[in-house]
Amino acid sequence: MTTPDELEQRHTLTTATNRYDALRMREALAAMDPEEPALSTEEILEMLALSEVIIRKAGYGRQAMMRAARATGASWTRIGAALGTTKQAAWESHQRWAADPAGRSD
Repeated sequence: MTTPDELEQRHTLTTATNRYDALRMREALAAMDPEEPALSTEEILEMLALSEVIIRKAGYGRQAMMRAARATGASWTRIGAALGTTKQAAWESHQRWAADPAGRSD
C-alpha cells in the first residue's frame, strides 16, 4: 500500500494534484458509464493518500505565506482577513503548525 509519507517524497503539490485529478476523473467516468472500468482498491487508497499529501503540501505553503506576510509587517488582523477568518484563528493555526509542522499531533 502507498502511504502519504511515501507519496509526499515523490510528488510536488502540482504532481500530486494532477494524479489525484486523473484518478478522480476516471472514477467519475466509471460511475457514469458501465463500460468504463472502476478504480481498483489500490487506486482508491492511492487517491486517499494523495488527498493527505495535497492537504499537507498546501498547509506548508499556507504557513510559509503567513510567515512571509508577518515578515513584511502584515498584522494578524490582515492575515486573518486574507484567510477568511479572524486574527485569533489565524494566529492559533500558525501556533499549532509551529508546534507540529507535520500536522501529526493526533
